Amino acid sequence: MSPRLRPQFIFRPPKLGSFAVARPVSTHHTMSESPELFEYTSGRWIYNDALRHRERKRIFNISELKRLAARAVRQKEEDVVGFEKLAEGGFNRSFLVTMRGSFRFVARVPYPITQPKPLVIASEVATMDFLRSHDIPVPKIYGYSATQDNPAETEYIFMEFVQGKNLGDIWFNLSARQRAKIVTKLVQLESRFFALTFPASGSLYYSSDLPEGDQVILPSQFPTEKARFCIGPDTSLGLWYGKRLNLPVERGPYRDCLEVLRAGAAKEIAYLSKFGQPRQPIQRLRRETYNYQPQSHLEYIATLRQYLQIAPSLIPHGNPTLYRPVLRHPDLQPNNVIVSDDLEINGLIDWQHSTVLPLFLQCAIPNSLQNYGDEVSESLQEPTLPANFNHMELEERYQQAELFRKRQLHHLYVKTTAEINPEHYGALAYDYSTLRRRLYHYASDPWEGDNMTLKANLITLSKNWKDVTAVETSCPLVYPEAQSNECLRLAHAQTEADEQLKICQELIGVGNEGWCPADHYEEAKARERTLKKDTLDAAETGEERTRIEENWIFDDFCEDDYM
Repeated sequence: MSPRLRPQFIFRPPKLGSFAVARPVSTHHTMSESPELFEYTSGRWIYNDALRHRERKRIFNISELKRLAARAVRQKEEDVVGFEKLAEGGFNRSFLVTMRGSFRFVARVPYPITQPKPLVIASEVATMDFLRSHDIPVPKIYGYSATQDNPAETEYIFMEFVQGKNLGDIWFNLSARQRAKIVTKLVQLESRFFALTFPASGSLYYSSDLPEGDQVILPSQFPTEKARFCIGPDTSLGLWYGKRLNLPVERGPYRDCLEVLRAGAAKEIAYLSKFGQPRQPIQRLRRETYNYQPQSHLEYIATLRQYLQIAPSLIPHGNPTLYRPVLRHPDLQPNNVIVSDDLEINGLIDWQHSTVLPLFLQCAIPNSLQNYGDEVSESLQEPTLPANFNHMELEERYQQAELFRKRQLHHLYVKTTAEINPEHYGALAYDYSTLRRRLYHYASDPWEGDNMTLKANLITLSKNWKDVTAVETSCPLVYPEAQSNECLRLAHAQTEADEQLKICQELIGVGNEGWCPADHYEEAKARERTLKKDTLDAAETGEERTRIEENWIFDDFCEDDYM
């Protein structure tokens, strides 16, 4: 364990009703034209709080944004009677604009950290417009600017305010039957996404927003109409993160599967070749696994080259359906679903960073519904509660009920997909489907000091080479047994460290990156200080205590080296 957090301090599950993992929620409150409109006020982070707030501070000309908003709906600035902060997400701040006559719509402004802004804005707008043209319930676009070269001095999107409840606000209060209804509705919508056809992979745009050489035109629905949409550069966040933003690398549009498979790894090799330095894992609980030694970026470049060597073999040749380009929502989770009182889906929101990818890479169970790593879920058995559930202690019942809920959602999604969207189910069930996707995503992800995860999956591929590729030739990647075993051991240790981090977050009551609602911050910090004190007190040597202090998981640290 790393740093050595003793089981008596972290593996005791929180009692039912004590505190839960925090998650960001929409904030609905009226605000005057004050500096708070430019600041992030929905929550705080228990480490690197000042940095997170700087990343989300966006100053713009409020009066001009209101004027542009009014013009977008063919009204005058004086018709704007309300301008309120509505919600703050990971990449944008949304405002509710109210016009005379009570008509309301949303003005959304990206944070400074949102990249690549011009492409992300243009692509999301075109994606939503394209989906609306196929009767998919997404917000209507009233206007947008993909650059800050306008009187408001910011990029923006003006869009419909979708009436209804945010599913994230009620998800955990729904009955099993109600959740089943929602999952069925989502799968039905996904089947409509899958029915759409695209000539290439990448992201969707208006053809007028891109240079001709950077696009593959989507044929118009009507022969006499000029084509409005195209596939252009891939807006996946990892391709543009940090210093990668200005690298002259291939990002699409991709004409075939191999271009897709190669792009992310080639980008990361270019980044590491120019900016790479040995780094400790950014996830600080992983560092003890490597005795707190920096990991070599050159070693990771070698692993990426090994991935590129086998990338062509990841394509499921002989099954053209699996490499047909498909569009999916980039983050299909409850917070991005608006529902009516009777749980009909009124709208899917937040299409930022949407991509069109080959089906064998795009297929997946949404993160909010999947329960991978669980034997029962992966076997697709019908989940049941333990026979002695009612006789368990309260904490154990809580754990079993939560496990049952996860298994139930996983099973329901797969079962419903098999019935309603068999093409997607076929891709999910295809041989080594998960391994192919993992290799692609791990090779594309920004390097954060982890040299083992991608390599461990390459080792798994090499051990199952003939089953994965259906060829008789030997795998070109050969790993000595001792090296293979050590890599798999380290990868397993990293997984344990990640699980341990989740437990720590739950104990403290924080979410990703240490986020918690602003009014819970002091309580979370107090619990964090207690956890740190208990952990330091449990240190067996002075050296161990020093390591814990230097690598404490909830202390501020410099992130520049990982950008």
